[in-house]
Amino acid sequence: MNLLVPTLYRQCLATGLAALLAGSCIGAAPAKADSGGALAAGLFGVFAAGAIAGSAAARPYYYDYPPYYAPAPVYVPAPICWFERRSVWDGYGYIVQPVRVCR
Repeated sequence: MNLLVPTLYRQCLATGLAALLAGSCIGAAPAKADSGGALAAGLFGVFAAGAIAGSAAARPYYYDYPPYYAPAPVYVPAPICWFERRSVWDGYGYIVQPVRVCR
């Protein structure tokens, strides 16, 4: 799918909501200071509409890869090793030398 489509959709949605908000503000009657809370309700409505428009225009966050979880630790006992004197061929004959032997 083209990556321009979601961007164009968000831009159209934000433009439409901004036009709706501007139209509602122009057509509204002015509030009087002694109206007992109508001004506060109007401001609250404008802020709520702005929050909705902003959240609609915001880019959602997606993971590209699933989160990485480290595997559980595995404890392996150390090998039991010791040195023994063994006969070893060195190319000319057998010689006795220490050799590391592990179980």
